[in-house]
Amino acid sequence: MHVAAPRRRAAAVAAGLGCLVLPLVASGPKAVASAPLAAGTMAAAPYEYLGWGNPQKPTDVMAATGVKWFTLAFVLSDGGCNPKWDGLRALTGGSDQSAINAIRGAGGDVVVSVGGWSGNKLGEKCSSASALAGAYQKVINAYHLKALDIDIENTEFSNATVRKRVVDALKIVKTNNPGIVTYVTMGTTPGGPDADGKDLIKKGAAAGLANDGWVIMPFDFGGHSGSMGSATVSALEGLKSAVKSAYGYGDDTAYRHIGVSSMNGRTDEAGETVTTGDFRTILGYAKQHHIARYSFWSVNRDRQCGSGGSGDACSGVSQAPYAFTKIVVQYTG
Repeated sequence: MHVAAPRRRAAAVAAGLGCLVLPLVASGPKAVASAPLAAGTMAAAPYEYLGWGNPQKPTDVMAATGVKWFTLAFVLSDGGCNPKWDGLRALTGGSDQSAINAIRGAGGDVVVSVGGWSGNKLGEKCSSASALAGAYQKVINAYHLKALDIDIENTEFSNATVRKRVVDALKIVKTNNPGIVTYVTMGTTPGGPDADGKDLIKKGAAAGLANDGWVIMPFDFGGHSGSMGSATVSALEGLKSAVKSAYGYGDDTAYRHIGVSSMNGRTDEAGETVTTGDFRTILGYAKQHHIARYSFWSVNRDRQCGSGGSGDACSGVSQAPYAFTKIVVQYTG
């Protein structure tokens, strides 16, 4: 566990992350693979962080679980209004690009996640919505993306000016990239988004942002009642109400514009554990309401800890390999 950067939200700012540890393909850098229509669904795209937590080879995960989509984390600012993986590695020509090529070559595809808890945030470093949209566009162009996730946390989330900048930038992105799917991922309370989260959603509605999924991370609650599955359902109901109110949606449409990104096993908070039973509760809810997204943090952690195992690389609970991924992949939208 990173004290300054919790497991879920850790951006790769630790020493030694300037080079990716995962040898994903034998050949050197090559052009970005074109993106065929992947089987499966982007609605079930668990996070994998290729610069952290002893990551598995994505194609091995695909073969073991049937998952086709991944949300790859995190793109950050390089100190200015320019996107790089972990704020360090170029978008193209390196290991990250090779990973995406390999996933696509195996019939899958990716959502790229911008943000996280730590590191320099593009939303703060880009001085205007148009500049921020330009930074997002560089990421989209690098991989011909069908979907983009903005994981807005920490200082980027708590600043009202930045929240509006992110929303306005995403509206530009939606205009310039017809058909692209956008997710906005944020923290939550057991009752739903906090004041900043509700404000973000309201700003989106006021700007006319047709966001595909407002997504919450229902963990690190600081206290809750009942199981983590029931607490997640409560948080999602609060999110649905916030989206419904801001956008004037009916219930069915509101449900289809919310999503969840849980955390498998022990979370960053002592005594808080999300079980496979909780994941099945969330799956039932997702299927009932056809929510926009069911993801989790993270594939890196979807295995039992060995002797001396780090919480960055394992769940902290007794489990079969990929037990959580195998539940999430059952969600088809």
